[in-house]
Amino acid sequence: MGSTGPDPAYAWDAGRRPVVSLAEPDVSGAPTRPRTGSRSVVVAACLVLGLGLIGGAATGSWLTGDGGPEGAGNAFGTARTLWHSVPVDDLFPPTVEGTGAGPGGADRTWTRIAVAPDGGCAHAFDPLLHEALAPAGCERLLRATYTDATQSYVTTVGLLFTKADPAAMSALAARFRDEHLDRRADLMPRPYAAAGTAAAAFGDRQRASWSVTVLTDAPVVAYAVTGWADGRTVDAPQPAADAVRSGATTDPAQAGLGNEAQGLADRVERRLRKTVGTATEKPA
Repeated sequence: MGSTGPDPAYAWDAGRRPVVSLAEPDVSGAPTRPRTGSRSVVVAACLVLGLGLIGGAATGSWLTGDGGPEGAGNAFGTARTLWHSVPVDDLFPPTVEGTGAGPGGADRTWTRIAVAPDGGCAHAFDPLLHEALAPAGCERLLRATYTDATQSYVTTVGLLFTKADPAAMSALAARFRDEHLDRRADLMPRPYAAAGTAAAAFGDRQRASWSVTVLTDAPVVAYAVTGWADGRTVDAPQPAADAVRSGATTDPAQAGLGNEAQGLADRVERRLRKTVGTATEKPA
């Protein structure tokens, strides 16, 4: 943690990219004659619309989780190798806009201040979280740290690319959900603190709120952990899902730190899905 690492634009293989309305019925009772012309137009329009809907569904199936096995399998495989085939900015943009992401629906803007070189998962998680994630394996870990517009808060976001297949990711997600592992304060991600940045003092004791999401349609675990930029310690960190609830009165909740963690994690996850969707659509 003594340096910010290489230029963020080239922290990992940054130069390569993966790479109708129907006619109203006649209710007059008068005899009618077939209207072949207009009916043909309607049928043709329905056919075109139907094909368009099918094409749109195929394009967006991975994004909505409604695709068939083949499309989902292609996207899952694409996501597995994404970490070494896209620029940093595609996954962790220099600036992230969080429209409505703040407390009370306020807008947020986050600026990237550090990108960690891609690597393994050693020392990136609390020991128990590392143990819980171990069954999925660790193919690669990508991390970046952001600060808000006022530089009051710092947030590390991460994308853990696992070695697991769809069944294993589903099992891991089920365990996290059923055992509430994403809400245990002894299973938190660790921050990436870079010297010379607003996150220089962002250590384990400074963690205030966090979010961990195990994806089931990609071999990825997305997370975020946030704290104050002034280095103050936090005695009772709170999971983002609890901190953003109406009426929450803890310090992290009152300061909006749950919104920081959840809002940034959600938007990085969306970037991942968009990038995978785009890569999957491209011909080989």
